[in-house]
Amino acid sequence: MAKHHPDDITQALDRVAFASQSAFHDGVRAYQKHGYKRGVDDAPVVWAEGATRIHDYGAVAGAKAQNPLGIVVLVPSLVNRGYILDLNKKRSFARFLASVGYRPLLVDWGYPGDEETNYGLDDYIAGRLVTVLQDVADMNGGPVPLVGYCMGGLLALAATLIDPAQVSRLVLLATPWDFMAAGPTQGRIAAAFAPSLPHMLSIHDSLPVDVLQSLFASLDPFMIGEKFRRFGALPENSPKVDDFVALEDWLNDGVPLTRRVAIDCLIGWYVENKPAKGEWQIDGININPADISCPTLAVIPENDRIVPPESAQALFENLPKDLRTELHPSSGHIGMMVGSRAEKSTWQPVLDWMTG
Repeated sequence: MAKHHPDDITQALDRVAFASQSAFHDGVRAYQKHGYKRGVDDAPVVWAEGATRIHDYGAVAGAKAQNPLGIVVLVPSLVNRGYILDLNKKRSFARFLASVGYRPLLVDWGYPGDEETNYGLDDYIAGRLVTVLQDVADMNGGPVPLVGYCMGGLLALAATLIDPAQVSRLVLLATPWDFMAAGPTQGRIAAAFAPSLPHMLSIHDSLPVDVLQSLFASLDPFMIGEKFRRFGALPENSPKVDDFVALEDWLNDGVPLTRRVAIDCLIGWYVENKPAKGEWQIDGININPADISCPTLAVIPENDRIVPPESAQALFENLPKDLRTELHPSSGHIGMMVGSRAEKSTWQPVLDWMTG
């Protein structure tokens, strides 16, 4: 076997590292130069309070006339913009539901304004979301299906327990529950950040988006480099290019968290694990999945790095056995909703369950 001088090995490693870094920079520059623009949302606003808006996808082009299946409410996370459920016209769960006869109403929490400055989870859930459900149920002439995605699933679960008469069926998409189920990594990251949180919130009115993105990126520190290297290698005319830019624009269009919500989530959930311990309360009510009284579907993607499957599975296991159904698409946290196989692996099975 030939022997290699240490300098040769060092130089080879340097070349590999330089090539990897150059490919990353090329991908970032290609993304920055791309001309994609999402454009104005064509779904009209049918409800508004403070910074929150509800967009009516039953009124967009391609919606089935008269929306015979009735209203379904879609609840996204507070920390990301709701249009992940309507990324573009071909990758849109909201438009898919509209095309088959539902009237999807998508909650857009918006950026916290003067009215939301002192909001905590109690205000967003027991105040705003429950009010939305009551008003929408009146519009529908009865209870409605409620679909929550990621953190939005926890909001939807809590709102259903507070006012169960307004919800006919509950869908929980990649919704966390036990924040230690997959090991202590997420908790350790949050715990390491926790001591600086009070000081940061004494300077800012809310927790800045950049801080939140750094926390999420730390869950998989190599992912950013990998995805931009793959993007830089795509042909310019590839349809995957527009999809990548659309998704990356959404990721970079985050929403800051109010002081109280930041503490409720980052400390109460990720550090203290209150939901799994049975200690999470909203408006004085224990949020216990076992108390759900409507049919509930838990969609748990197998390759989720944001919400580990073990965390979402813990929520499913705590739902009433006679009311729960589970679905395990072979996808990741975001791919389950906007990936090339999202319609087949997630949208259609969710539709089948809701209409069944």
